[in-house]
Amino acid sequence: MQNVLLIVHLIIALCLIGVVLLQRSEGGMGLGGGGGGGGVMSGRAAATAMGKLTWFFAIAFLCTSIALGILNIADSSNSSVIDRLGADTEDGTDGSLLPPGESLLPPSATDEPLVPQAAD
Repeated sequence: MQNVLLIVHLIIALCLIGVVLLQRSEGGMGLGGGGGGGGVMSGRAAATAMGKLTWFFAIAFLCTSIALGILNIADSSNSSVIDRLGADTEDGTDGSLLPPGESLLPPSATDEPLVPQAAD
């Protein structure tokens, strides 16, 4: 369900981008601008239709965005990522990706420096 809604969302986003680029700009011709006044849609009728299409795609984009957000919240668990890092796994290990706490401390003055072992 979420994948289908995501595909619809992407198609609506592309349509919204296309409709906005085809609109006539205030200062002159946009990408959809043409020469003469002939044709099926010209002047004010074209601006009204493109405006309605823009509103339709914008509202559809907003609705699919909200729906995807709700589906994402419903799929997420109630635990945090930190809780999942320290959770026990099926094989008995703690599943932690972090090193033990002692190795995270800085070296003390009594610690010997780390020297590589000589190869025999």
